[in-house]
Amino acid sequence: MPNIRKPVVVILTYDHLRTFEFGCAFEVFGLPRPEMGPDWYRCLTAAGEPGRLRGAGGLYLEPAGDLHLLAEADTVIIPGWRGPQDVAPAPMLQALRQAHARGTRIVAICGGAFVLAQAGLLSGRRVTTHWLHIAALAAQAPDARIEPDMLYIDEGDILTSAGSAAGLDLCIHLVRKDFGAKAANSVARRLVVAAHRDGGQAQFIERPLPPPAGQRLSVLLDTIQARIGENWTVERMAAAAHISTRSLHRHIVGATGLAPGAWLLQQRIAYARTLLEETSLPVEDVANRSGLGSATNFRQHFRTVTGLTPTTYRHRFASWQ
Repeated sequence: MPNIRKPVVVILTYDHLRTFEFGCAFEVFGLPRPEMGPDWYRCLTAAGEPGRLRGAGGLYLEPAGDLHLLAEADTVIIPGWRGPQDVAPAPMLQALRQAHARGTRIVAICGGAFVLAQAGLLSGRRVTTHWLHIAALAAQAPDARIEPDMLYIDEGDILTSAGSAAGLDLCIHLVRKDFGAKAANSVARRLVVAAHRDGGQAQFIERPLPPPAGQRLSVLLDTIQARIGENWTVERMAAAAHISTRSLHRHIVGATGLAPGAWLLQQRIAYARTLLEETSLPVEDVANRSGLGSATNFRQHFRTVTGLTPTTYRHRFASWQ
């Protein structure tokens, strides 16, 4: 049997490790997943500093190795950090700079962005972190473009996420990039989470939904996603939720950070991506099933959102080719 090169993910650990963020990364990349085939990730844990390492909640850690493991990594994940003002050890920062120079993909969950800032890897980058720490990150990385309302940002070789659970969204996004929508959906089902929350979704809800309208809105959004190919005007959405169009706009913006039309387009594009990745349907059929109308209209919207034509996207990401 040929020796298959598995993509190597190294999760960095440190004293007072943020165990939730670490758990998000390990759940996605570290658990055995025989259903994914022999080329699934090889996951290692690396001590970012010497000495006995503790995790939040009184846990003690035994990583697989030290910073030398970063030389093997295709992807390095920094799961949180001790705090915005806590300076990372110089060897850790140097190892991250060297890994990045080799072309390694560096991923920071939540406060891990502060480690990237200290390593000088955020210059000129779009970046996000937990909304509570946006000002502190802007002060530490003044030449970075801070995006306070994003769940995660993918800059190719540098990726950052907002607080805690958004790190799980980012990890599933990486699976989608590396192995396609089918693999990402499978991992998400195992974790009982949404298979795809776009990075541009707002980090938090500014106003809780009033219970009656909130329940109706939740049912409405689920219905739209299940029948995404249908003609969903704002008036039809409002009528289905038994609220005014003005209330509909307010509630959807509060729940998703997007106006109704923008949210609907996001869902249509997400469904179209899945069809392009998992089926050989002609582009015209993908456009029709996702509710984007003509193939020309579909191509325009798809390219605006993804930067690629549907055909190029399929060639790059289809799991069946």
